[in-house]
Amino acid sequence: MANIQKVETMQASSAVFFIFGATGDLARRKLFPAIYSLYREGKLSDHFAVIGLARRQRTREEFREDVLSSIKEFCRYKPGDGKQEEWDEFARHFEYKSLDIHQVDGFRELNAFTEEVEHEFSIPGNRLFYLALAPELFGNVSSHLKEGGLLESAGWHRLIIEKPFGYDLGSAEQLNEQIREVFREEEIYRIDHYLGKEMVQNIEVIRFGNAFFEPLWNNKHISNIQITLGETVGVEERGGYYDQAGALRDMGQNHMLQMLTMIAMEPPSRLVPEDIRDEKVKVLRSLRPFVSSEDVSANVVRGQYTEGDVKGVHLPGYRQEDKVDPGSNTETYFAARVFVDNFRWAGVPFYIRTGKRLPVKTTEVVVEFKSMPNNVYLGQKYKLEPNLLVIRVNPMEGIYIKINAKKPGTDSEIEPLAMDFCQSCMIGINSPEAYERLIHDAAEGDSTYFTRWDEVATAWSFVDRIAAVWQEQPESLSYYPAGSWGPSAADNLLEQDGHHWWPVNGQDEDNVIWIKNNEG
Repeated sequence: MANIQKVETMQASSAVFFIFGATGDLARRKLFPAIYSLYREGKLSDHFAVIGLARRQRTREEFREDVLSSIKEFCRYKPGDGKQEEWDEFARHFEYKSLDIHQVDGFRELNAFTEEVEHEFSIPGNRLFYLALAPELFGNVSSHLKEGGLLESAGWHRLIIEKPFGYDLGSAEQLNEQIREVFREEEIYRIDHYLGKEMVQNIEVIRFGNAFFEPLWNNKHISNIQITLGETVGVEERGGYYDQAGALRDMGQNHMLQMLTMIAMEPPSRLVPEDIRDEKVKVLRSLRPFVSSEDVSANVVRGQYTEGDVKGVHLPGYRQEDKVDPGSNTETYFAARVFVDNFRWAGVPFYIRTGKRLPVKTTEVVVEFKSMPNNVYLGQKYKLEPNLLVIRVNPMEGIYIKINAKKPGTDSEIEPLAMDFCQSCMIGINSPEAYERLIHDAAEGDSTYFTRWDEVATAWSFVDRIAAVWQEQPESLSYYPAGSWGPSAADNLLEQDGHHWWPVNGQDEDNVIWIKNNEG
């Protein structure tokens, strides 16, 4: 197999990968490209197979053409990079089977077909089931996997399920009970692709691997922490789903709280998945709950985008989007001030915000350190800006540190200086995708960056209080024009504490000298 890039990493176990929803958008954009990238980098065993499953009728050849088209469009490696025989060798591992997931007989036929595939590729009965399906189908598919005999092979069996895991705590509990009737907790991999992103995983190393950060990582030295997840797009073709979910459930319950736990967690006693996830759960349990509607009103902002103009292009408001109720009160933006009530973080506000139709596509964490005293030494004469540590997660990956320094050529004038490490500038577009890491981890049985049930339940318990108040108070919805940074009330949240939102990647930041790693 020519042109396969071998890297220093553990090769995934030999297994059959079942992709339920193989004709869907997630499989096309993320899953097939991820599997091909793993293959190109030598991270897949030669003894693997992928069985695509969907209701639609497709021949094996048509399915393989679909996979090829997907990889050409979305993968960071292109099939043309290698020789034709390399692609042919990869494609022969892909099979397709039309399946009605409501009929158990189809699962029995699938099991017989799988045994043939396992024999062909010398796979020892390891089976990974990826449900790229609507959550309400998870329980039914799980029970049919068992009834159809697919969990009786000699190897291990693991289930990957996509968010959203339920609509609230009650529905999540019901869904979990259905799945747990078939799979043990350690066999269930609840995927949150943000946990697979390079810089989210790098938070642990930045925190616990550097002596000049860890001693300062507490309320004695940190003033506040800001987490921003901005999207420039609207709801696109997801209007029907989004109008039932909203920003709080779609992004807050999972992505935002997961990043918060990574920032706030204590160092685990051991570098094993369960110890790491234990510390994340402790953070979620330490979140100060919103016990009254007044608490929610004082600390949470919800917004919805209206019509706006961005770079000369007129954009519709949320209520004009396809499949959205013209009278919808669904939020497309939310911001919140939350507190982690433990000894490390007591009194430090965590400001989180996410929204659609914002000016910049970005995911960033800003750690603002406490300012120097303003009544001694340099603080008496100069306005000293606070030091910042900024972790850029998406789309540009990297970190930068903002300090105060003497302006060159002057006797004592002080100005901010930003030292920037741009990981994307070094690696470029060939940085591994989140789904590559997570699929590889699941095949290896590494659950570190997957969410455990108690994480899911505790997060739902926190956001359900907010959702309940919003349900009772539809008038709490604020509006913001498409292309803006959200309702002004989100700025007021920080101004009340004497803070402000820091500029994110893609915004101009005045009066800062930049030293970048890619400029020599």
